[in-house]
Amino acid sequence: MKTLLLEYATYHIWANEQLYGCIKNLNEESWTKEVTSSFPSLLKTLLHMWDAESLWWQRIQGKTEMFIPSKNFHEHPLKGAEALLMQGHVWKEWLESKSEAELNEVFPYTNLKGQSYESSYTHLLMHLFNHGTYHRGQLVTILRQLGVTDIPATDFIVWSRGLKK
Repeated sequence: MKTLLLEYATYHIWANEQLYGCIKNLNEESWTKEVTSSFPSLLKTLLHMWDAESLWWQRIQGKTEMFIPSKNFHEHPLKGAEALLMQGHVWKEWLESKSEAELNEVFPYTNLKGQSYESSYTHLLMHLFNHGTYHRGQLVTILRQLGVTDIPATDFIVWSRGLKK
């Protein structure tokens, strides 16, 4: 399972980098323009993605007081996108350091509503990478609403074809 999770971690980073390459040259208005999606803008979608990855990271570190990055984010939007990219690398490094047995361990956590749960690290990572894929799809839709036409493919199969080159 660890090998598969490492592939997903690498894919997750690659896919986020593909979209970063597409959005890094957008003007400031495009970042905050209201669109029809789960979150009302490109920036808010990216910040949600960063928040989620950061919160899960804090949970596995055993923190009980959660820091939500978007709550006090007032920097250029690219800083948020870059923080999301960095968080992906942190996850991959953490995963590389774990054994198969450690990944199957269960850890307790509390969600933002104060509800207590337990999950295996494997299920957490599967959720995390799936969550990223879900919201990258939303980012593509938002970019299309903003008139962007040159959007890179971020499908897993596209990434995996690159492994064979």
